[in-house]
Amino acid sequence: MAVELDEVDIKLLSALQEDADRTNVELARLVGLSPAATLHRVRWLKESGVIRIISAQLDPTAVGFSLQLYVMVALARHDPRSSRIFEDQVRALPQIIAADNVAGEMDYLLSIVARDVSDLQEVLASLSTRGGQRFVTYLRLEEVKPPSRLPLDVTAPPSDVPPRKRRRPSLR
Repeated sequence: MAVELDEVDIKLLSALQEDADRTNVELARLVGLSPAATLHRVRWLKESGVIRIISAQLDPTAVGFSLQLYVMVALARHDPRSSRIFEDQVRALPQIIAADNVAGEMDYLLSIVARDVSDLQEVLASLSTRGGQRFVTYLRLEEVKPPSRLPLDVTAPPSDVPPRKRRRPSLR
């Protein structure tokens, strides 16, 4: 279920998507709130699940991962146990930096980084022993568009719906 966001939330989220390294004081100045109120808003956005995590985006090539690939995988079996075994292996391999279960001809779309072909072969062999049957591998040649910010905008709630009231986060 989507969280109802107001104009200040949208401004905060847009600013954080643009540069998550901004200080609380910078964010407060951008959205026109006090630093304390801004900190409260950001905490609420984290607690509500809107902000999953704040992290740094690294350049894979700059840190030694010369191979970047997309791998489509079809499982040999389609039962809950087989899926769990495969997904546990996907989560355990640090070279798999993103993974999605998809609908269509294939079952999973994986984003993989590898230092060399041998490293990639180890990852693929590991996945095949955990239920991966068919692999279609695409070598990433060039980034055309980096991961983008979500296109947030303020949507006005219906006039008969009262504005939301924020719950104060509990102090732990």
